Amino acid sequence: MTTLELNVNLSDRLAREARAAGLLTPQALAALLKDAMRRRAAQTLLAGAARATAAGNKPLSMDEIQAEVSRPKLKLGASSPRIGDAFSAPVTLVSLASP
Repeated sequence: MTTLELNVNLSDRLAREARAAGLLTPQALAALLKDAMRRRAAQTLLAGAARATAAGNKPLSMDEIQAEVSRPKLKLGASSPRIGDAFSAPVTLVSLASP
């Protein structure tokens, strides 16, 4: 956990009302920050969707999604690397802890 010290300049009225509402506690401030971050992420997602729509992109239909999922995959030859190959060699664990 990280501890931060914040200095915020608020009007007397806002400070009084926020304190009375219990919004100036560490828990309340953390909840307010989490909520603001969720809202910002949603706004970013919606803005991206709006840009895609403005660019003329349309969402795929369920049939188009199914066609993509069902499309044959690229066949790899015997000499081509496979997903599990990276893990088939012996592994040596090294400690990164400082003395």
